[in-house]
Amino acid sequence: MDRSQLTARAHNCGAPDGDGISARDRHRDGWTVVLRRQPARIVNGQAEGPYTDTFEVVCCQCGDDPALAFPEVPPRLQLIRGPYSLTVGIVAYEDHLQLHRQTNTAYQTRR
Repeated sequence: MDRSQLTARAHNCGAPDGDGISARDRHRDGWTVVLRRQPARIVNGQAEGPYTDTFEVVCCQCGDDPALAFPEVPPRLQLIRGPYSLTVGIVAYEDHLQLHRQTNTAYQTRR
C-alpha cells in the first residue's frame, strides 16, 4: 500500500455516513488514536485469545470504539483500521495523527 492510499484511508474518518456514531474527544484511558495488534476476537469489549500478525489503527476521535471487533465497526472505520503490517501500520498511524493535527489547526485558525 502506498502513502496516497493511506492518506485516502485517513481522510475517510470525517466522511458522513449516517451510522449514528459520534466522535469522542478521548477514550476512557486518555488516548484518541492507537496502533494496536489486531486481536483474534473481542469478547465483552476485551481482547481474548491470541493476536493476529496484523495491526489496526483505532481512532476514537473518528467515532471508533476499541471494544468492538473489526467486523462490528462501519465500513468507513474499517478502512481506517486496516489491517496493516507493522511497518505500514506505523505510517498509517502517523498519517492519521497528522490529518487530525491539520484539521485542528485549520479549525483554530478560523475562530
